[in-house]
Amino acid sequence: MLLLLASCAIALAAPAMFQDRLLYYPAKVPMAEMVSPGLAAWPSEGEFRGLVAQPAGSAKGTALVFHGNAGHAGHRSYYATTLTRLGLRVVLAEYPAYGPREGEVGERSLVDDAAQTIALAHRLHGAPLLVIGESLGAGVAAAASARQRESVAAVMLITPWDKLENVAGHHYPWLPVGWLLRDRYDSAANLSAIGRPVMIVVAERDRVVPARFGTALYEGLPGPKRLEVVRGADHNDWIRSVDDAWWRNAMRFLLAEPAAR
Repeated sequence: MLLLLASCAIALAAPAMFQDRLLYYPAKVPMAEMVSPGLAAWPSEGEFRGLVAQPAGSAKGTALVFHGNAGHAGHRSYYATTLTRLGLRVVLAEYPAYGPREGEVGERSLVDDAAQTIALAHRLHGAPLLVIGESLGAGVAAAASARQRESVAAVMLITPWDKLENVAGHHYPWLPVGWLLRDRYDSAANLSAIGRPVMIVVAERDRVVPARFGTALYEGLPGPKRLEVVRGADHNDWIRSVDDAWWRNAMRFLLAEPAAR
């Protein structure tokens, strides 16, 4: 009996001890490998917090992007390519412990840092500031935007969840994840009083964060809100199923941009 109890204790403790390795996959690279033509260090090389891309003309706003749990900000250059064409300045935020940045992973570390990044982006670039988060970044963006709501014009969450606990329970139904999870990323609670336009984007065939969790987040939100379902898409390929017209339509809702004539 003691052996059985000890085995159960080890089985339950292991996910708790190693959940950072299950949730965070940072790519550590020097800043020089991230900076490229069209993507400069932001706000500067000495105070690196991400990458910035500028539109051809004067920027009509800033999109601040928080990426998913793997790689680094430089891997999300497709946001810069697309949104600068629509006249937006794009900041690809980097997390502590990712890319060239020092620090620790974890909800407190990432959300505290993201809130500082939002405040800095607003101070440097002014309004309107659109916060975009994808996957894990959606959880980060939701929590940080709630803290900095006065600086945020709108929020766009791509392949998000309502609560990380629900996604963990989906993938590990035999574990008491409610007891084991240290990082919660409860986007439903964090956005309950955001008071800003929120767009939820779900991938219809998402096998990592099933669409029902993003839909549940949408259904619990106050307005104004919009749900976009990317048909036939999975977690990592949704970007190939949307075009500039889709993005323009999203910006009209989020930033109240007039329709093109």
